[in-house]
Amino acid sequence: MAGPGRLAAKIAGTYPLAETYHRQSLEEDMVRFTAEASEVVTEATRLELPGTPTTLVIDRAEWIQRNLATFAHLTEPARRQLEERMAEAGPAGQRAAALAGRLVEAETTAVLGLLSRRVLGQYELVLPTGDAADTVAYVGPNILQLERQHQFRPSEFRYWVALHELTHRAQFQGVSWLRGYFLNLVEKLVEQSKPEPGRILRVLTELGRRRMAGEPLVDERGLFGLFASPSQSEMMDRVQALMALLEGHGHVVMDRVGAQRLRSQERMSRLLKARRQDKRAAAFLRLTGLEMKMRQYELGEKFVRAVEREAGWPTVNKAFQSEEHLPTLDEIKHPSRWLARVA
Repeated sequence: MAGPGRLAAKIAGTYPLAETYHRQSLEEDMVRFTAEASEVVTEATRLELPGTPTTLVIDRAEWIQRNLATFAHLTEPARRQLEERMAEAGPAGQRAAALAGRLVEAETTAVLGLLSRRVLGQYELVLPTGDAADTVAYVGPNILQLERQHQFRPSEFRYWVALHELTHRAQFQGVSWLRGYFLNLVEKLVEQSKPEPGRILRVLTELGRRRMAGEPLVDERGLFGLFASPSQSEMMDRVQALMALLEGHGHVVMDRVGAQRLRSQERMSRLLKARRQDKRAAAFLRLTGLEMKMRQYELGEKFVRAVEREAGWPTVNKAFQSEEHLPTLDEIKHPSRWLARVA
């Protein structure tokens, strides 16, 4: 692994038991639990889960490498466009493009390095080539570390983690239009990242407004949110709303099925929620925009539970009926508004 991948892996660190005999046991368990969870998730979500996904157990460095490669593929058109524009501007433009590239690379490296220490699993939609994927990848060192740190029952914790990732698979495999919609949002967000005339003045004006209003200079969307144009901000809100729905839906299913089948579900859920609310990295989370990522679980879970409480589980699934039925970010925060509009 070269360049940013090596640096991110250094930030990520290692876990001593990750490459011991525990690794083989974990690999065998995750293949089995992925298959078992598929049937249960289908029943719990009422979304179909066709076929069998590829199941992988990977280390932190491999998780970083896979995400860097996918990110590079998704942003390639925007990067080429930026280089062409800056080349036309002469040496000064080329230096500006190089600086911008290094800043993006540094932030991506830091974010992936931190996340690689926390993420337990990931349902992969896209391969680095851009081809469709159907892969559930589990980050072995993190699962093993949490099991040992909190004395979780391995069989229960591993099954519980599989439930969450298989719920994400049900969302994207069981809702035919969702994968294309999500990737289209990402593509539009990347396309809108081209240089914007007057951006610095706009950002300075916004900073002044926030200071006068007593608001945080950098909000939960991080530095990217601060520099985003109005159209980018709108697109970011749509992405955040979708991710909150998916994460909240996944967490409710994970907890509900776990409560029916696992004796330690309540303790596992409580400890993982406390882990997400760890404030020791608060400044970093805010600067990088990960603060909103952490809040997606909480906001989405509250939305799903509120809708179910008011109108039942079939109404929750109305959110997956069409693009128009998806909640906005405002509706995620105020479920009654979504119910009034859709249900």
